Amino acid sequence: MATAPAVNGQVIGMAHYATRAVAERLLPEGTTFHQALALNAAEGAGGTVGRRALIARLTGAVKLGLAAAEATVVALTSAGLLEERPGDLLALTPAGDALVQAYKAGVADIAAELYGDLPAEDLAAAGRVLTEVTARADAMLAAG
Repeated sequence: MATAPAVNGQVIGMAHYATRAVAERLLPEGTTFHQALALNAAEGAGGTVGRRALIARLTGAVKLGLAAAEATVVALTSAGLLEERPGDLLALTPAGDALVQAYKAGVADIAAELYGDLPAEDLAAAGRVLTEVTARADAMLAAG
């Protein structure tokens, strides 16, 4: 049996990109992963989210540049998946909601297949480590 590698950025990145590639197969052609994340954020906010809050989510949590985050929102409104509302709000359209619901269901199935047979204590330990690494990296970014 091969020795498991120590957790490092490369191992974490490889896991992220592998699972992201699987999840991206669920998206309709022309819809990007970042667009799916933005739709999911809008859905998580109850279906309506402030434009600035959504941009902040994309630049903060996802680490997109400001121009890329803005372009993501513009693409979603142009595609009829988000609509602009008074007060600088963005709302999921029925098409946007249908897309995000189908995507979330597919991702849940993928997660069950990928993580379902892993020991709960291993998943909890990985969650703690990754949460701490994320917090430290965010602090480094904030410090400049």
